[in-house]
Amino acid sequence: MSIYIGIGGWNFEPWRGTFYPADVSQKKELEYASRKLTSIEINSTYYGSQKPETFAKWRDDTPDGFVFCVKGSRYTTNRRVLAEAGDSIEKFIGSGVTELKDKLGPINWQFMATKKFDPQDFEAFLKLLPASHDGVTLRHAIEVRSPTFQTPEFIDMARHYKVAVVNAFDEDFPQIGDQTTDFAYLRLLGTEENEPIGYSEAALDEWSGRLKAIETGVVPEDIACVGERNRHESDGKSRDVFAYVISGDKVKNPHAAMALIERLK
Repeated sequence: MSIYIGIGGWNFEPWRGTFYPADVSQKKELEYASRKLTSIEINSTYYGSQKPETFAKWRDDTPDGFVFCVKGSRYTTNRRVLAEAGDSIEKFIGSGVTELKDKLGPINWQFMATKKFDPQDFEAFLKLLPASHDGVTLRHAIEVRSPTFQTPEFIDMARHYKVAVVNAFDEDFPQIGDQTTDFAYLRLLGTEENEPIGYSEAALDEWSGRLKAIETGVVPEDIACVGERNRHESDGKSRDVFAYVISGDKVKNPHAAMALIERLK
């Protein structure tokens, strides 16, 4: 199992000169970033579709072992009745994401904070998520932002359908640290302007320890869980961990991610 550390996207003007050297052209930004990080969360797919050849180019521009997370389409998740999302899911999965092949990591289906937990409708949505497409295994993560999801029923449902629950930190989002499948998905949103690399050295050490613990099947005590079982004890299952330094003081995010990677070597 592995721990993948990355950022959200790779095109951000303030990163020129702070992360990207002057001699790296915009066309070469992904090539550069993918050799400093081990994963990137693609956000553009949330807002609109990409062409299959674009995914293939991203695959070819990155080194072996690099992994992308892909944000699912907002047209799939931002709807009143999730049970009716089948055509939208099929369209998104068929848009070319599997051209990433073995570099395709989890698909993050992100929901707005206004979307509340409706057990029957949400289970209908989970049933629609395919396990594979074009011979590529698909892994799904659910990012929910309403406190109505902080219930053991949701955790049991996620575990039954083998989807991960995205855990977002340093923002006013529900804390759901329960591990429900063979990978974990974390978004670290707390980089600060007054810290040279976004997080303090102590905070980076703490995050390194948390990620290592989760990889071995332990949820650290300072991460809140919802399920009835004591999730702070090891479940004996190693898992992949995907962690993205995102939001906060965005200019510092690549440096915080690289510092975490160094600690995890």
